[in-house]
Amino acid sequence: MEAYLHGFLDKALLGTREDALRKPIVRIFGREVEVYDLSHPISERTPTWPYGAAGIETSRLRSHAHDRVLAVRLTHTMHMGTHMDAPLHVEEGYPSIDEMPLERYIGDGVVVSIPKKEWEIITPEDLERAEPKIEENDIVIINTGWHHYYGDYTRYFCFGPGLYKEAAEWFVKKKVKGVGVDLQAMDHPLGTRLVQTGGGMPPLEPWLIDLYKKITGRDVYQDFPYWEPCHRILYTHGIFGIENIGGEVDKVTGKRCVIAAFPLKWVGGDGSMVRVVAIVEKK
Repeated sequence: MEAYLHGFLDKALLGTREDALRKPIVRIFGREVEVYDLSHPISERTPTWPYGAAGIETSRLRSHAHDRVLAVRLTHTMHMGTHMDAPLHVEEGYPSIDEMPLERYIGDGVVVSIPKKEWEIITPEDLERAEPKIEENDIVIINTGWHHYYGDYTRYFCFGPGLYKEAAEWFVKKKVKGVGVDLQAMDHPLGTRLVQTGGGMPPLEPWLIDLYKKITGRDVYQDFPYWEPCHRILYTHGIFGIENIGGEVDKVTGKRCVIAAFPLKWVGGDGSMVRVVAIVEKK
């Protein structure tokens, strides 16, 4: 048995769990900064968009007891949790996630508060009034407050507010670098496959069509005639989009900061989970 126990270090050489978790000082170009996480955690309980795809499935390949290391396999799509889509996700022949230049995913940004109620639209007027002012080449993070409902499937996915065609056109005209939202998708839920037929496929949540008519007295297809216009307008113009912003977004709302969110270098990939951070100079 002793022959299999070689190679173990003296435990006295190991740091503690607290040592591993200790936050270091972060300096960028000599200036001390604070780093905020704008991402939701991922786990087997991560909510999934209503395409019917399974959530995150895990299986243990290696264990400390038998292999001296832990290795876990994750099985999932990239379109869950805090993630970004590649242009290829929405338009055939456009770039996959590995083809996009990294320079797009880091830069000056702003986190703006635009509170919205159920099914309300984020308008160009909302974006014009947002503070701090949205500038050209900004990465824009929008806090509607709906990240607080992330665990409530029906409310978050089916009744949330959202961007639509006019906002996408505004972002293109403004020449922003990227957009992140604390919402279920880059488009308003009523502009997605929840109710849209999208190439002849049936709606995923058809009961919303009658409910919208009952509540508003209007036809949902008159108010939302286009299928995912924000996805298509933004991504084909090279403006990236991040869905399901969360984490510490409230702590940096109303601030200018550096935003960074790098996707995996997945060859031919249609999207990627991302860890979104806001970097603020320490006062």
